Amino acid sequence: MPRSQNKVASHRRRKKLLDQAKGYWGGRSKVYTVAKHHVEKALTHAYKDRRAKKRLFRGLWITRINAAARTNGTTYSRLIAGLDKKSITINRKVLADLAATNPQAFAEVVKYATA
Repeated sequence: MPRSQNKVASHRRRKKLLDQAKGYWGGRSKVYTVAKHHVEKALTHAYKDRRAKKRLFRGLWITRINAAARTNGTTYSRLIAGLDKKSITINRKVLADLAATNPQAFAEVVKYATA
């Protein structure tokens, strides 16, 4: 009895991978074995950079908070320490947005945290 190879599933699997490699240069988008390596590498970078993006944004928020805090006569570290001491739980994303869009409200937060 001949061996069954399930050509339909194999073809779909290869086609799916080559579709993921669409737009790659040269053989990277046309040769299955080459495309397989580059798609795998691309997915690895995508996974890693989704986590790096979170670190990058946190740094951006801290920079924005520090700049706004300095215009209000304090520093980032003193502001965060003051918020912790007063048991105010407000995250950096919201603080940075407040500093950029509503400076008066941010000034009130700074005044309350440093008082």
